[in-house]
Amino acid sequence: MDASHPKGEAAAGWVTIEEWSGSSASALSRTAVLTASASASSLTAHRFGSRWGQIGSRMLGAFVPEGFPGSVTPDYVPFQMWDTLQGLSTYIRAMLSTQALLGAIGVGEQSATVIGATFQWFLRDLTGMLGGILFTFYQGSNLDSNAKMWRLVADFMNDLGMLMDLLSPLFPSSLIVIMCLGSLSRSFTGVASGATRAALTQHFALAKNAADISAKEGSQETLATMIGMGLGMLLAHITRGHALSVWTSFLSLTVFHMYANYKAVQSLSLTTLNYERASILLQYFKECGDVLAPQKVSQQEHILPFWSTWRKLNKIKLPHERVHLGAKASMLTHSDMLVIAKTRSHYENTNYLLLNKQGSVYIFIHKLATPADVLRSFVHGLVLASSTSQHLEARRWMDEMYTNFISKLQSEGYSTERLLSHSILWRAHWLHGQHDEKLK
Repeated sequence: MDASHPKGEAAAGWVTIEEWSGSSASALSRTAVLTASASASSLTAHRFGSRWGQIGSRMLGAFVPEGFPGSVTPDYVPFQMWDTLQGLSTYIRAMLSTQALLGAIGVGEQSATVIGATFQWFLRDLTGMLGGILFTFYQGSNLDSNAKMWRLVADFMNDLGMLMDLLSPLFPSSLIVIMCLGSLSRSFTGVASGATRAALTQHFALAKNAADISAKEGSQETLATMIGMGLGMLLAHITRGHALSVWTSFLSLTVFHMYANYKAVQSLSLTTLNYERASILLQYFKECGDVLAPQKVSQQEHILPFWSTWRKLNKIKLPHERVHLGAKASMLTHSDMLVIAKTRSHYENTNYLLLNKQGSVYIFIHKLATPADVLRSFVHGLVLASSTSQHLEARRWMDEMYTNFISKLQSEGYSTERLLSHSILWRAHWLHGQHDEKLK
């Protein structure tokens, strides 16, 4: 309401109403002012901005979450930019690979039969379905904890699947095998990409608007698909019958696709804790008494899939790789049991036990342990594994510094409710009192 009118006019009766537009209360702009006077029996309207600007804002609202940019994390824009570019590259290449695959199964040839082509396509899809189930069985619990790495793996496997489709016409005698391998590769992509996308959507949702972000992601992908299909059809038409042009275009787009994917993943600054992020944060805290911001931690993470394989070949282990969370109790030997009996006093009132053995720390999780207990046990294991400290020194550090460490993590915006890890299938239960004396 506006109170600037004279008293006489106010007595006669007037009202002013302003129209504001925006996707959230913190991002509003005035679009119109309406003033009605009873004495003059008139309505005055003043509009602000152009209709084209309003239409543009409404169209933008179909592609960005409500309340943007305040409703998403700062890394949302760079990630979506690179992700859209890599998606565009994928859809363009899909036209080239699909054209080659359809030609390989006989589309357009008089000698080809409908039943033959249908059977080949069915076998291809069946292989992909079975591959997706197997991949979920072996790696399903690992996708959430290593979302960045698996995002790269998913797109690499998609590139490999497209390459198989493009190669299929060159090896007609092995067509079925190549088709199935390509479908198998893409099935890994579907599982890993879907799972990591869900984890990233939760990360972006500052205003608990994961559903809105997911819906707008679908709009962005649809637009990229439409543009990519159009460009892909044009490229397929231009390069048709020119094998060198097809391969040059495909490989160039693949290189760009891999680069865009790496830049997209590199731009992410996740605030959840997994094995490596917890290790980086703890090491810096022990050295400087403070914790790194998520952007700094992101720069130190190893996100390339082949990096861990290279370390294993060279027998190089990072601190978090020396800690085995959720170890099996059945692996314990008689000597291990005696060591645990001697060090049990350092783990009173905790729902875990630690065993330091041959340079590695094995963590046995109690069957009643909570997510907070799991996080505490892993940090305790890192303290024990990253130095020459004994159980007593590690326990003293936990008693004196752990609460401060968690508090500083929370102040930097990290989520400390749980540690992202593989599903802990193996848990344990231990007895107290006289049974401990027998072990000694």
